[in-house]
Amino acid sequence: MIKNVLFVILDDFADWEAAPLAAAINQRDGWQVQTVSLTKAPVRSMGGFTVLPDMAVDEAMKTDFTGIILIGGKSWRSENAKQVVPLITHALRQNAVVGGICDASVFLGTTGALNAVAHTSNQLADLQDYAGAAYTGSERYQNMSAVRDGNIITANGTAALEFAKEALLALGTMTEQEADQWYALYKFGWYAVMKG
Repeated sequence: MIKNVLFVILDDFADWEAAPLAAAINQRDGWQVQTVSLTKAPVRSMGGFTVLPDMAVDEAMKTDFTGIILIGGKSWRSENAKQVVPLITHALRQNAVVGGICDASVFLGTTGALNAVAHTSNQLADLQDYAGAAYTGSERYQNMSAVRDGNIITANGTAALEFAKEALLALGTMTEQEADQWYALYKFGWYAVMKG
């Protein structure tokens, strides 16, 4: 049976934050990435790529999935982004993997999903300011590139590879050894890895 990982992308999403993880998942037997947005209308990335989402949020609610990955970008602070909250709540109730990178981690803060787990984001002050009273997890905030606590993964916007590695481990897509090798290859390059 195919395991689905849903990537939530909104207008002006940060394509470079999605690419490493999506490619790593899609190349594994029995795994596939499906894209989700507010509607099935085309979504354009910050890098200029136009994506036709596989499904809208309401369809995703009826889909079997192993995890949802919220990709950062410029639309997570919009009123429309709140349409994603029921999907996050649904995923958390199913104990599915939930990941958010860059501004999507700030959005997770507005849902209460980060209050009881270790996590990170772009900056604690920004997370506190935007998430407001919904966010009470500041004591669990870590100044790290990426943090995985159980099935919740968060990262700042400069940590696409670190985020991907933690998500691959949380999903069970790779063993720890495989994830370490994958990360080293793309972080340090072929020649550096071969020398090591």
